[in-house]
Amino acid sequence: MPEKSGSSWMAIRSNIDLLMLFATIALFFLGISAIYSASANKAFALSSFAVRQLMWGGASAVIYVIVLRIGYVRFLDFAGPLFALMMVVLILLLAVGYTSKGSQSWFNFGFIRVQPSEIGKVILALALAQICSKIPPTEIKGIAAAIGIGGVMIVLILLQPDLGSSLVYSVMLFAVLVAAGAPVKFLSGIVISILAMLPAAWMFLKPYQKMRLMVFLDPTVDPQGAGYNVIQSRIAVGSGGLFGKGFLHGTQGKLHFLPEPHTDFIFSVFSEEFGFLGCLVVLALFTILLLRMLNVAYYTRDTRGKLLSAGIVAWIWFQVTESIGMSMGLLPVTGLPLPLFSYGGSSLLAVATALALVQSVFIVSKEGRF
Repeated sequence: MPEKSGSSWMAIRSNIDLLMLFATIALFFLGISAIYSASANKAFALSSFAVRQLMWGGASAVIYVIVLRIGYVRFLDFAGPLFALMMVVLILLLAVGYTSKGSQSWFNFGFIRVQPSEIGKVILALALAQICSKIPPTEIKGIAAAIGIGGVMIVLILLQPDLGSSLVYSVMLFAVLVAAGAPVKFLSGIVISILAMLPAAWMFLKPYQKMRLMVFLDPTVDPQGAGYNVIQSRIAVGSGGLFGKGFLHGTQGKLHFLPEPHTDFIFSVFSEEFGFLGCLVVLALFTILLLRMLNVAYYTRDTRGKLLSAGIVAWIWFQVTESIGMSMGLLPVTGLPLPLFSYGGSSLLAVATALALVQSVFIVSKEGRF
C-alpha cells in the first residue's frame, strides 16, 4: 500500500500519460464540432447543445483534476459505501425516475436531467476491482461474489429497462473476471450459458427491443418505423465518401432525416461531413486511448489498479464498438452514447471520472509506489 493515496501536483505533471490525455481532449473537441453541426439551424446559429456540452466539458475537466489529486486508491477504499449508495439510487430511480425513450433511467430536476447508470459504470468498476482483489475469482467463493455484485446492478438496470447499459455492465464484469484469473472452464461456461439462454431471453424483450433486433437483420421490415433510423444513418455514413461534404454541409442531419443526430447517431453526422478520412482520425484517436489504457492495466503491479483499469477499458471499448457499429448498421441499435463524442452530461462526467482513475493508476505506477 502506498504511503499516501493521492498524488502531488508535481507528480501529476511529471508522470501523466500525455498521449492518453491528448486523445481524450482531441476526441472531446471533435465531438463538439459534430454536436454543433448536428444541432445548428439553417442559419448556423449558435448551437445550445454545443454550448451546454462545453459547459459539461468544463465541469468534467474539474472532476478529472480532482480525481487525479485524490488518487484511485482512495476511491477503491470507499468502493463498498459507493456501491451501497448506488443501489439505493437505482432502486429509488425505479420508483420516481423520469421516463424517456421508453426507459425510466433519469432523475429530472427541471433544469437538469441525470442518468445514474452512467455513474454506476464507474462504481461497478471500483467495486469489482475491490472484491476480486480481496477474494480472487479462482474458486467458487470469489466467482459468486463478483457475479453477485455485478448481477444485482445488471438486474436493476434491466428493470428500467435499459438493455444497452446492462450489456456494458455485463462486458465489464466478464473483463474483470478474465483479468482476475477466473478459470477458463468457468468463463467458457458463462459464454455457453448465455448463448443457450438467448432463445428464452427473446420472450422477455419489450416489443420495441424485438423490433430493433429484427431491423438489424433487415431494416426494410419497418422502413418508416424502427428501421428508419438505421436506413438514414447508413445513408449519412455512405454519402460522406472519402473526404466528406464539409463541416456544416451534411444534409441528413440538417434536413432532419437523421434521428437523434447529436446523441445516438453523432458518428453518422461526423462521417457525412468529414468522410472516410475523418472517420479514420477518430478511430485512430480511440485506438490510441484504448491502447494506452490497456498498457496501464497490463504493466501496473497493483492488482486493484489492474482490475479497475480492465473494467474501464472494457466499458469504453464496448461503447465505442457498439455506437459506431450501430451507426453503420453493423450492430443493433441500443442508444449507447459514443464516449467523449455524443451529447450528454452524465455520460461525459462518468467517462472523465473513469479516464482520470486510469491516469491515476498510471501516475502512481510511475511514481514507483507499487
